[in-house]
Amino acid sequence: MLEIAWFSTKLFFKGKLIRDPKYFWQQTSIGAGIGLVLLILPLFLKFPLWLAVVASSLTTGTLMPFLLRDFKMK
Repeated sequence: MLEIAWFSTKLFFKGKLIRDPKYFWQQTSIGAGIGLVLLILPLFLKFPLWLAVVASSLTTGTLMPFLLRDFKMK
């Protein structure tokens, strides 16, 4: 298991793992942006920090598989 993770990490840093890096970073940025908004906005509305973190994490974790459903690796 660790050998597969190590091999994938080496390919990622060499730039040979992801077929379309622009699409990957675009979709990841969209998900991270939504998560960041969901983390900061409740804090301005005086919600507790733990509630903002839980809501942001659950939403971002649920959203990422849908954003990266067309993700292709080499």
